[in-house]
Amino acid sequence: MLFLLFHSCMNIVVIISPAGYNAICGFLGANWYALLGTSVLAAGFVIHILYALFLSYQNMRARGTERYAVQSNQKGVSWASRNMLILGGIVFGFLLLHMYNFWFKMQFAEISGIETGNFHPADGAAYVKELFSNPVYCLIYIVWLVALWLHLTHGVWSALQSLGLNNKIWLPRVKVISNIVSTIVILMFMSIPVYYLLGCGA
Repeated sequence: MLFLLFHSCMNIVVIISPAGYNAICGFLGANWYALLGTSVLAAGFVIHILYALFLSYQNMRARGTERYAVQSNQKGVSWASRNMLILGGIVFGFLLLHMYNFWFKMQFAEISGIETGNFHPADGAAYVKELFSNPVYCLIYIVWLVALWLHLTHGVWSALQSLGLNNKIWLPRVKVISNIVSTIVILMFMSIPVYYLLGCGA
């Protein structure tokens, strides 16, 4: 969540100051600290995915045949909480696309010295503009961000609850804070495809 908060703050700069965004890209390009951070994040994603699959398997095994008795109006249980594995799958699929579009064509291209597009890897603002000039990509990213929002609004407070913030006083507060922060993060991300979809970056 902290990474997404940082990433969204960084990304929104592209519609405020393309030069500023390129400066950030330069700072977070093919440098040892950026590569180290990328490696740690990649390991974190792998652990998160494997643990989520393990928990889903345990949950299915514990429920046994009851998993076939679907209740559409379970009290206190949100749609997102019942479909975290599905939402995670959607998020993961689009994450692969996002990694191809941005990591492979920017950081990897800079590391390898092989340009993978019609732009210099350091000119990230030009690439963002080129990518989101395609309305299909804008809509794909918006759909992905909605799924990510649903995933986060449940996942963040649920993780904090697992860490012990689960009493009657703090849990409602944690849920509200998680929803607010998740919404701010997703709106910052979403502002970029919406900005170009509306033709503001032409």
